Amino acid sequence: MSGIRVVSDTNPLVYLLNGNAGVGNLLDGKECWVSVITELELFGKKNLTPIDKKEIQILPDSCYITDLLPGIKRITKSLQQSSSFKLPDAIIAATAIILLEV
Repeated sequence: MSGIRVVSDTNPLVYLLNGNAGVGNLLDGKECWVSVITELELFGKKNLTPIDKKEIQILPDSCYITDLLPGIKRITKSLQQSSSFKLPDAIIAATAIILLEV
């Protein structure tokens, strides 16, 4: 590990699952964190093959998944009140903010 922490949104991981080597190169050797929302959104992807499902299920082995901690909920509420974020995006953004504080 390089000591570099990356918080990934859902789309880059979808691209990675679709074989995008560029995303793989960007994440390689980095500490990858995702919100539990990102994990759930991946399973909501349409037309998942059994291979896709298996790759998503190993996500916890390659990324750290952050649950909805009290600080994330607090920041999510603030983002929702002060911006036009949709709830999943607000939670993912709040997760990134919390992880920057650590």
